[in-house]
Order: sequence, then structure tokens, then C-alpha cells
Amino acid sequence: MNKESNIIWNIIEIITGAVFRFLFKIVGKEYTDSIHETLMQFVKFGIVGVSNTVISYLLYTFSLLAMRVLGIFAGYDYLIATVIAFVLSVLWSFYWNNKMVFVIEEGQSRNIWKALVKTYISYSFTGLFLNSILMVLWVQVFHVSEFIAPIINLLISVPVNFIINKFWAFKAEK
Repeated sequence: MNKESNIIWNIIEIITGAVFRFLFKIVGKEYTDSIHETLMQFVKFGIVGVSNTVISYLLYTFSLLAMRVLGIFAGYDYLIATVIAFVLSVLWSFYWNNKMVFVIEEGQSRNIWKALVKTYISYSFTGLFLNSILMVLWVQVFHVSEFIAPIINLLISVPVNFIINKFWAFKAEK
């Protein structure tokens, strides 16, 4: 990380660490270094996720507008834009998760291509399969608004995606 990024991250880590320590104290649990490291890793994962959402939307919008200006793929342009946004935004997430979140420690290695394929599988599972099932559950079974259901999905899909990425996609080899 460059100097500015380090300063920003240190501020984020101090604030979130204080919040987590306070919450752990309230529930009477010990806040260990190991817990702190995992929670900070999750916070970084969340920051990458937010940036991924912005990038995905921008890619979708740009692709959709470009196809409409060029007059190509009429009627299917939004689907093609969705695929373009998915492929490139997952690549964006992979790059930043590999560089900033799931960093390889000394003496470990990672097959980058294997990790990339696993990342696409992970995001496909949580982004398409899991979210679709949850949407049906929230909307049709529990009668939650279609506008609120995706927000509830985030409470489940983000931690699941973090766990899959941490322990499978970005798992270091010794």
C-alpha cells in the first residue's frame, strides 16, 4: 500500500477495532488478536465489495449505453451488459482481494489461475444461485418487499462469500 492508503486504512482499523472491542465487551467475549485480524480482513473484504458494486454498475451502464449508441444487440443489450459487468467486476474483486485482503504470508504460495477460477465460482454461487433462492424465500414465503429483500440478502451472501473466498478460493498452499 502507498502512504496515503496506509494512513486511511490505519484510521479505519482504529475506528472499527474500537467498535468491535466495545461490542465484544458488551457481550462479555474476549477480543483476541486472531479475532481482530479476521474482522479486519472482513472489513477489507467489505470495502472491496463496495468498490466492486460501484464498478459493476458503471460497467453495466457504460456497456448498455455503448451498445445502444452503436445500435447492436437490441433486445439483448441489457443481458450482455450484465455479463460484461459480472466478468469484469469479479476480475476487479479478485485483483483487490488477492492484493489487499487474502494476502499470502511468507513461505506460502497460491496458484493464481486456480484462485481466479474459484473466485468466479464463488461469486456465481453467492451472486446468482444463493441470492435467487433467498429472493424467492423473502418475497414469496415471508412477503418481504422486493426492494428490501436484496438488502437482507447482503446480510447472508456477503459473509458466505467471505468464508468461501477465505477458506477455498484464496486458500494458500504451503
